[in-house]
Amino acid sequence: MELFAVGLTIILQGVLLGLALPADFRFTQFDFLRNDLDQQDQPSKCGYESCNLGKPDVLNVHLVPHTHDDVGWLKTVDQYYYGAKENIQRAGVEYILDSVVDELLKDPNKRFIYVEIAFFYRWWNQQTDARRHNVKRLVNEGRLEFILGGWCMNDEAATHYNAIIDQHTLGFKFLKDNFGDCARPRVAWQIDPFGHSREQASLFAQMGFDGLFFGRLDYQDKAWRLNNRTMEHMWRGSPDNLGDAANLFTGALYNGYGPPGGFCWDAGCGDDPVMDDRRLHDYNVDEKVAAFVKAATDQAKNYQTNHIVMTMGSDFQYSNANTWYKNLDKLIKYVNMQQKEVNVFYSTPSCYLYSLNKAGKKWTTKEDDFFPYAHRNNSFWTGYFTSRAAFKGMVRDTNNLLQACKQLDILANLGPEHSSSYKIDVLKRAMGVSQHHDAVSGTEKQAVAYDYAERLANGSAECQEVINIALNKLQDKAPSIAAALEWKFCNYLNVSKCGLTENNTAFYMTVYNPLGRPVDKWLRLPVRGKAYTIYTGPNGELVPNQVVPLSKETKMVPDHNNSRATADLVFKASLPALGFNTYYISQSSGRRTAVRKVRQNRNSDVTLKNERVSVVFDSMTGLVKEMTNTDKGISIPLSQNFFYYIGHDGDNSKPEKQASGAYIFRPNETNPYPINTSATLEIVNGELVNEVRQVFSNYTSQVVRLYAGSPYVEFEWTVGPIPIGDNKGREVITRYMTKLASDNKFYTDANGREILQRVRNYRPTWKLNQTEPVAGNYYPINSRAFIRDEVANSDIQFTVLNDRSQGGGSIQDGNLEIMLHRRLLHDDSLGVGEPLNETGVAGNGLVVRGKHYVYLGDKSSSAKLHRDLGEEIFMAPITAFTTSKLTPEEWAEKHTITWSGVRSALPSNVHLLTLEQWNDKALLRLENFYEKTEAEGSGEKEVQIQDLFAPFRITSMVELNLGGNQPLSQASKLQWETEDGQQGDVANEINDFEHHAPFSVKLTPMQIRTFEVTLSYT
Repeated sequence: MELFAVGLTIILQGVLLGLALPADFRFTQFDFLRNDLDQQDQPSKCGYESCNLGKPDVLNVHLVPHTHDDVGWLKTVDQYYYGAKENIQRAGVEYILDSVVDELLKDPNKRFIYVEIAFFYRWWNQQTDARRHNVKRLVNEGRLEFILGGWCMNDEAATHYNAIIDQHTLGFKFLKDNFGDCARPRVAWQIDPFGHSREQASLFAQMGFDGLFFGRLDYQDKAWRLNNRTMEHMWRGSPDNLGDAANLFTGALYNGYGPPGGFCWDAGCGDDPVMDDRRLHDYNVDEKVAAFVKAATDQAKNYQTNHIVMTMGSDFQYSNANTWYKNLDKLIKYVNMQQKEVNVFYSTPSCYLYSLNKAGKKWTTKEDDFFPYAHRNNSFWTGYFTSRAAFKGMVRDTNNLLQACKQLDILANLGPEHSSSYKIDVLKRAMGVSQHHDAVSGTEKQAVAYDYAERLANGSAECQEVINIALNKLQDKAPSIAAALEWKFCNYLNVSKCGLTENNTAFYMTVYNPLGRPVDKWLRLPVRGKAYTIYTGPNGELVPNQVVPLSKETKMVPDHNNSRATADLVFKASLPALGFNTYYISQSSGRRTAVRKVRQNRNSDVTLKNERVSVVFDSMTGLVKEMTNTDKGISIPLSQNFFYYIGHDGDNSKPEKQASGAYIFRPNETNPYPINTSATLEIVNGELVNEVRQVFSNYTSQVVRLYAGSPYVEFEWTVGPIPIGDNKGREVITRYMTKLASDNKFYTDANGREILQRVRNYRPTWKLNQTEPVAGNYYPINSRAFIRDEVANSDIQFTVLNDRSQGGGSIQDGNLEIMLHRRLLHDDSLGVGEPLNETGVAGNGLVVRGKHYVYLGDKSSSAKLHRDLGEEIFMAPITAFTTSKLTPEEWAEKHTITWSGVRSALPSNVHLLTLEQWNDKALLRLENFYEKTEAEGSGEKEVQIQDLFAPFRITSMVELNLGGNQPLSQASKLQWETEDGQQGDVANEINDFEHHAPFSVKLTPMQIRTFEVTLSYT
């Protein structure tokens, strides 16, 4: 770059001095300089080719300079970027990147890794062209390496696989578009999340990563692995379904993600620098070398090869990179000079991984996950599975909107004139940030939680504009219509609030189904009238409906304030695959469904039933008593009630004084307290829906709801404001109690995908000393959990699906409990620095409402139901509303009422996971979301996709890895030997589809296939 600097100086001097320059001077000189820069952009050495593999027969220490930059935590993401609010935390990411790049440019031997693309994206947008060229050169030479490459380092307990894939795809695409293949991350880097999911490992393997390193694992597990030298192993991410394609080499870091003691040289560390001038006082080179060699050899005793890695950095470090690098240079120099047994050098996680791969070892394997995580006795990080329950629900709902938005953008062929890509990117980035391990986890400060929510709200508004434009384009029969419809969106339907439906006696509603198969969806709209008429379809078919008065408890929810609604209008929308129906709704004369109160001590029980299911409520207590699946002839005693644990207080100075907080769940007693031993009842009976409304206390209520023809029962719970008048924090659970002989076992999903068996007080790979019999048996529940009769030959399964990530467990046989809401008054001293005390819009405590979907059946029918229903909950229909003076007949003349984006529906177990714009093409993901043999219909499926979509044909396609950043035909992964056999070549195993029309794609159970497709619109 010296030539560039000189040339630029001459040109600037010429301009400033007013020299007469040749007419062609600017062109020829700048063209020369541009070519010089282009040459520098050409790959030199990157990836494994740039690696220093150390020396044989000595201990090789890979020093990895790095910074861990939380995408929000104690400060917002932008405050962290700019370095604002230093009174909270000294951290400024733009200064870190400025400083590191300056140091790397000085010395070709130095290395640095960077992870969080949400920050790098901000920094990159502010750099000059010259600076960008320099950074590209660093990347192409392997001196600056992107590790992980997602928009953030996502949480692994509270995240859904769809959002995990999306946020990595967003980061990968930025790197590929700006840097090319040299920036493609080869190693995943999950150094701070609080427990690790097997599904995350599976996804990483499918994204093309060669390995994963993480920083946190349970203290007992870590002690066992250190003693047995199994900190590094092969993790089988999908042993029963995807096999080798989901295997991932995994290493647990020795020292979390910080440097060894005495070798931290950032502001605030307090460690002495390497003082190497003998003429000055406090010379300490010999001392430092001896301490470092001891630290290295002590660490090496716990690992299998003559290579170890040391992470030289930590949270928001390297804002003055010169301090770090000056001391690391000295450390490397003097350690290598003074002895020969330890060889120290700059490295990266990928180079360390490559060295392990070349070591020729056979590695142990693991098939379970790393939940739950505890860092010491009595300190299980299982509270965050539920923390900030309302925000967890918002994240899930917003992701639903994002998927529909991306689909409609491409189905309607929106062009640059609509700015749809820009608008969608706003929500993509907000969703990417919200997957961070201190965002959706609920472990951020309250002010930061508000910022995350604001970003999601702003992004949602942008995407709603895109949906509005897309619906107009898809619905209008005559594009010359002057005034486009203004479709409105109601964001508070869960608390029966929507201004348009409340304040208009007639309106139109379009319901879009983002699933690739037809769906029947029960909808509830807030209204004021007593009766309504609903029409749909080209012939104006009448749609049955029922008007159900709102409960007192709904009207008391703070978010319902200012609503004029007095009832919910209930009807079933039958929706085409990947398409919409429009409904005309008008007020009419008639009567509402009656609400009947039930007196306690009645002689007869109350039964809620339809054609397929019945639930019995005890006449004395008002609690659920029995559940029956009429279709299957299965009936079990079932009790359900709400309880609370008192959160343990304490100063956290030692394990027995550990407090319950945003991260930690630690109840002060093993048995929770019932919120009430009885509930008052109201009954709503109608032709379409029957409800039993239960009130347990002034902060806990529930509606048990059964729709006509439904095989499952809906439990809609409302909790809050949780009382704290006695200065005690509470953690509220719902508990489903059966007499099933579950034999210590229950089952949960992993990030919404595969099912894992959990066993109480047991870990599959190490002997557990259980110090917390409740918290130590809690696991993440992202979408479903169930228990089975494991002893009797009955094949009975009791399944609960949820609408957001929660924590739960089976603390007693036959029971399944799920935590709903937490309000605590003590910090758990793990960094956030404030109690988890959400006060809500009213200021007296947050109210949270959510749903559980309960099914009783046999194993096969249960699997089919929870797979299909889980997708329907996650990808729920999107509703939009408008008013018009047009009659239904006039509307039908001008607008398409029913439309499908596919020519034929996808098979029942194939999910359209992704459909979005991808530069000038489209990104398409298809998923077989059934596991092998779990239900009738499991197994391989085949889809012909050339003419699958109605608006366009697919004319060519290239299969990519799951992250979308490399063609599968170019994929080449490191091969590893394990103690139970060698891993096969997975790249070619799954690269099988017809490369010509009709582009037939086969999908094995749990397989996701990703394609870059070229479209021709019809």
